[in-house]
Amino acid sequence: MVSSDEPDSATFLFADIAGYTALTEAHGDEDAAELAANFCRAMSEVAAARGGEVIKSIGDAVMVRHRDPSEAVGVGLTAAHEVMAGHGFPAVRVGMHHGPAIERDGDWFGATVNLAARVAAMAAASEVLLTRQVRDNTRELAGVDFESRGEQRIRNMTVPVPLFAAVRDDRTSEARHLDPVCRMLVAEGRESGSLRHAGRLYRFCSLECAGLFLRDPAAYER
Repeated sequence: MVSSDEPDSATFLFADIAGYTALTEAHGDEDAAELAANFCRAMSEVAAARGGEVIKSIGDAVMVRHRDPSEAVGVGLTAAHEVMAGHGFPAVRVGMHHGPAIERDGDWFGATVNLAARVAAMAAASEVLLTRQVRDNTRELAGVDFESRGEQRIRNMTVPVPLFAAVRDDRTSEARHLDPVCRMLVAEGRESGSLRHAGRLYRFCSLECAGLFLRDPAAYER
């Protein structure tokens, strides 16, 4: 085990269910809790299969540590596009940063971990967002491109942080949308209902979500 007094460099990844609070309100605590538990179990398997480990889970979020940034990117892409992908499931967002951290009683602490968590909070649904340190330490990955997201201001950081999105160049051709109420993925053509409001077309996973939107569109417009 690494000495608790010596920083150890690794890639720290945070993944969570995008719009989890909205999902809970729309579909209830029990369904949301079951989804979160399934997600955390799946992430443990995905991380272990690539030589990483889930350090902890908090509700619908997991923290993963991996010594190899390239493998961490692979974990992130699997999390965002495979673990809970497809019609009727919530989207997953991922953020990561590479650098030194301190181990204490099985957990990890430090500026690297803090920045990774903040990058994850900035990621969009189904997005894998990462810092330049991750990109620059990643070997060439077949079928994966890194798209610049520009320099972003992040809380408690004195200078803007360059961010990138890891993107598979074999992305599915199936058009997917987010239900504005529960934030679940809705495949085009498989929605339970749709409506146009203020010039925008919204698709819904269920008639219940459509009804909630109709009662108060302003609460769900983004």
